[in-house]
Amino acid sequence: MTRKTPGFRLNAATGTHRGDRQYQQDQVEVLSHPRVAGCMLAVVADGMGGKSGGRKAADQVILTAHQLFERFVPSEESPVDLLAQLAAEAHLMIKLTALSAEEEPHSTLAAFLVTGDRSCYWLHTGDSRLYHFRGAELLKRSRDHSYVQRLIDEGQITEAEAEVHPQSNLLTGCLGTEQDPVPSAEVIERLEVGDTLMACSDGLWHYFTPRELGTVLHNLSPREAAELLVSKARERARGSGDNLSLAIVRVEELN
Repeated sequence: MTRKTPGFRLNAATGTHRGDRQYQQDQVEVLSHPRVAGCMLAVVADGMGGKSGGRKAADQVILTAHQLFERFVPSEESPVDLLAQLAAEAHLMIKLTALSAEEEPHSTLAAFLVTGDRSCYWLHTGDSRLYHFRGAELLKRSRDHSYVQRLIDEGQITEAEAEVHPQSNLLTGCLGTEQDPVPSAEVIERLEVGDTLMACSDGLWHYFTPRELGTVLHNLSPREAAELLVSKARERARGSGDNLSLAIVRVEELN
């Protein structure tokens, strides 16, 4: 998917795989604004909760994103408010689906919104991640809402120890929980040509260092990068991989 705007274009791609799980509970989408060039929303949702509950939760995130972005007026409304509304409304809808789900459904959320002036706004809750690369260099990534991230922040364990921690999948925040989530938000004032944004679930980022991700995203097109990262994650999972998904958006010069 390529969306052209005055002075630059956004080149986007997504990738997803069921991994070695019985059910696919990840959902990913990149949406171009229907009326405003250069405005794009990317969303990753990693659902949890039984064979149908997790998928229903992730579906609610994507459905809510579609509905809100369709009505969004960039010249009049705040991207920060849009993303906050996405989290709040998806959270409410997931709690409502719990009434008919087999198990209590939850979902992570990792979303970023690029506007026509090359600003970027992002929001996340759970352990699906957001990355911002300039060339191959990592400038920023989101911090997981997880138990092991809290231990890292407190200096009790290292990043390497977190990867093999027995409670590495324990989240401290996500959508659909009894308590309302407290998403984390960031603003990137201006994206430059050559910048790449990526949202992905833990089934993907778990298998790569930031340096590896930056090298792939810098040297390949978004479509090629998505295909390679999915393939390599599957190889490294060695038959025990989780659902995985990713959305990539690169800022490119107009030819």
